[in-house]
Amino acid sequence: MGQCVTKCKNPSSTLGSKNGERESGSKSHSKRSAVHKDDHTSACGKSSGDILVNGTKKADTSVESSQPSTFPGDTKKDSVSSAEESSLQRIGELFRRYKDEREDAILEEGMERFCNDLCVDPTEFKVLVLAWKFQAATMCKFTRKEFFEGCKAINADSIDGICARFPSLLNEAKQEDKFKDLYRFTFQFGLDSEEGQRSLHREIAIALWKLVFTQNKPPILDQWIHFLVENPSGIKGISRDTWNMFLNFTQVIGPDLSNYSEDEAWPSLFDTFVEWEMERRKKEEETKCIASSDTEGLCTEEQTYSI
Repeated sequence: MGQCVTKCKNPSSTLGSKNGERESGSKSHSKRSAVHKDDHTSACGKSSGDILVNGTKKADTSVESSQPSTFPGDTKKDSVSSAEESSLQRIGELFRRYKDEREDAILEEGMERFCNDLCVDPTEFKVLVLAWKFQAATMCKFTRKEFFEGCKAINADSIDGICARFPSLLNEAKQEDKFKDLYRFTFQFGLDSEEGQRSLHREIAIALWKLVFTQNKPPILDQWIHFLVENPSGIKGISRDTWNMFLNFTQVIGPDLSNYSEDEAWPSLFDTFVEWEMERRKKEEETKCIASSDTEGLCTEEQTYSI
């Protein structure tokens, strides 16, 4: 999946209580007149003086009042279950639209079609945020479980539904704790799990740093990227510790790097970067001074000639 990354970056009731009431059938009096005997009946509609075969009278029975076929909360519960089932069916149809013919997952080709239907570029920050909410383990790939759980997590089961969720997802990613989670996810997301990678290739790390800081770019990011680009031989890969600590670096160290101390527990690569950047700035200032001196000298000569 590393090729995909290079290609992309370079060119988710309350039930009612059952209160059955019972009505007791009234017992017939021992002595009734013949006139009223035929008219007297029990609550269930039968004569209270019916005689059984053995000569005894039938015992008066308690009549259980009719119970409703559903409880007060059942209708709501059934409605919710039905809605969830319908939503899962729509998610399944959406997944099948993009899944690979051989593997039960959405792969690079299907991902491109998915992004096209969402009207987003695969290199956009929105796609990274979506992958974060889907908890995708690999770039340019959504497994069935990731896709289903992700759609349920953002409460969307259609292309239009996912598009409608983008604004709130982008706002969520601006929250400090949420961004930290997204930032750490991005490192794992960039690894090739099939190859068992433990560090990011330099080119992939650069692309991901540019991408993950889309909404809140730190002032030092351009200098950091410049350093990584200009020193390819000395930087083979970016470890998880270096990746995680760089976020702390951007939050603690000022743009002028004046409060950076090598005595603190920063990764050694940061020591190299600060030394390299300070030297670069020094040379840049010297160049400006020389250029400024030449300009002033030229102005002096012009003034002399004009006099």
